[in-house]
Amino acid sequence: MTVENLLFFAKGHIHSDHAKILIAELLNCNPLELLNHLNDEVSSEKVELLKKEIKALEENKPLQYVLGHINFYGNDFYIDERVLIPRFETEELVENTIKYINEFFTNPVDIIDLGTGSGVIGLTLEKKVSTNSVDLIDISKDALEVTNINCGKLNSKANIIESDMFSAVNKKYDVIISNPPYIDPEEPIEDKVEKYEPALALYADHHGLSCYEEILEKVSYYMKKDSVLAFEIGYLQKDPLISIAKQNLNDREISVEQDMSGRDRFLIVTPKKKQL
Repeated sequence: MTVENLLFFAKGHIHSDHAKILIAELLNCNPLELLNHLNDEVSSEKVELLKKEIKALEENKPLQYVLGHINFYGNDFYIDERVLIPRFETEELVENTIKYINEFFTNPVDIIDLGTGSGVIGLTLEKKVSTNSVDLIDISKDALEVTNINCGKLNSKANIIESDMFSAVNKKYDVIISNPPYIDPEEPIEDKVEKYEPALALYADHHGLSCYEEILEKVSYYMKKDSVLAFEIGYLQKDPLISIAKQNLNDREISVEQDMSGRDRFLIVTPKKKQL
């Protein structure tokens, strides 16, 4: 079967863009280059693999899981159904955190990524800023297996630690960052998210606030004098989270920043600015 035949077949089952992406992945080329390969023959093994991938997409499996990898902040990460699919908003969390690291620190920093999942947050920060250490924390053994794969892909020296938040942690950090589960179990979500993405990484009790509550109640013990704390949050969680943060960290600056869509998305805690 030629590439042209394969494209025609795939487009009869799935979105044209997805067809091009899957076939380009199969041929190890850019989707924009497919027109240069229309007459190339494709092996029967690759044809069968494509048919399986098409079937998975028809069953509403997310494209990222079908491909088995995702680009996050310029790096290629392995992912599968053991971990959450990283979203663009999480890239914004990393971007904002890099800004604050550059503002408050001149020396290499110690970073902890709580609920690391695939490791995209902590591993990206390790690539983008000067670090003493990066600790990648998750309660899920399955998720940490994915983290370990990505550490290998990126030649990372990060520490992988199985822990329920801070329970196995005994040091202080310059940067504490987390995109924890924050969806209310009663909140309706997209079918394919509910079906394929791990519930442990999605849902939190107390209307989605329980992980933030646990972290904020203990975090002061793990913060240095000038630490930066950065959370991704649900866009309706601003007010209760500011209140919880103030109860536990009233000696620091607390703010909420919006994402590119104009929604409240990031809780940022920084050192108090000195009064002139």
